[in-house]
Amino acid sequence: MKKFFKFMLPLILIIMSTLVVVTLVVYQKSKDAERKPETEKAILVDTIKAEVTSLNFLVTSQGTVRPRTETTLVSEVSGKIVSVAPEFVAGGFFHQGEVLLQIDPSDYQAGLKRAEAALASRKAKLADETARSEQALKDWKNMGKKGQPSDLGLRKPQMADARANVSAAEADVQKARRDLERTRITVPYDGLVRQKAADIGQYVTPGTRLGVTFAIDTAEVRLPLTYNDLNYLELPSETEAKNKDKSFPAVTLSSEKAGGNKQWQARIIRTEGVVDETSRVVFAVAQIIDPYGMLGQSHQQELKIGTFVNAEIQGLPADNVVVLPRFVLRPDNTVLIANADDELEILPVTVARAEPRQVYLSQGIAAGMLVVITTLDAPVPGTKLAIRGRENTSSTTVMDKNEP
Repeated sequence: MKKFFKFMLPLILIIMSTLVVVTLVVYQKSKDAERKPETEKAILVDTIKAEVTSLNFLVTSQGTVRPRTETTLVSEVSGKIVSVAPEFVAGGFFHQGEVLLQIDPSDYQAGLKRAEAALASRKAKLADETARSEQALKDWKNMGKKGQPSDLGLRKPQMADARANVSAAEADVQKARRDLERTRITVPYDGLVRQKAADIGQYVTPGTRLGVTFAIDTAEVRLPLTYNDLNYLELPSETEAKNKDKSFPAVTLSSEKAGGNKQWQARIIRTEGVVDETSRVVFAVAQIIDPYGMLGQSHQQELKIGTFVNAEIQGLPADNVVVLPRFVLRPDNTVLIANADDELEILPVTVARAEPRQVYLSQGIAAGMLVVITTLDAPVPGTKLAIRGRENTSSTTVMDKNEP
């Protein structure tokens, strides 16, 4: 009996262990057979379809509208202001040559008469000396003398003195006439009064400030441009602009005002030709024709001097580019797309221009590609995607990227 248990007991234990293992394997297989297959999870993303287009780059800048011509009026003569034009007020409109201020002209009218009288007297003196000289020459010939008489005999010194006196008198008349004209304060352009600094009854002397005016035929805006901006603009050189070999680019000015955004059309007319030492920018000057609309040269709405405006300058043309939101461009110049199998791909692209809000791609993205605009923290090529707005298959589980 001891021998039986010694040899049979291990065998029995081995057989029982084998039966247990086989039973567990069969049970596990049956459970696996009953278990439903797990569905594949996909990340829900938003996309936009890439479109290839041709356009002109726009370069943005900003500045303040300034007058092309501004004049500080000062008195050139002394006297009391005896009349002031109704237009000589801040904001008043006046025409070229219109008298804005009148200084008392009576003293200058009298001075002109004295100068004219002195000129007439000296002209008479010159005529007298001329007649005496001619008579002296006749007397010399009548006395039968030979040779030429002396200059003193012909009274040439007296004639030269008389001519000099006539010239001096003519200069006095011209000065008296100019002084009389200077009592009438006029400006050689159509314009507006910015500031009034003198009024009727005030006594002024040469150099007294009377007011400030500016021309309204054109206005200008200085637009700062960086070196990067200049890469997307075609600005003719000063020689080309002077010879009109090329035209300067068009500019759209805009300003946020009460009642909505307003726009005006302008054109770059020149660059200032120097680099600002502080900001390292180049200033381009845009010109607006007839900003107040008073001269009939423009049908645009009024653009007041001093208005702060934003500017969009038409730049170089760009053909076959894809315009996308700036945030879809990754730091390594790649873009995420969803391929035909709704799987994630990472494509390298060539950037034609990057702006704060938009990026222009010249290579890497074809028309019709779906560009992923959802931010993915750690994108892996081949990741299954679910396109928002598209019906998903039953074998795919849609998972928002923000789900844990």
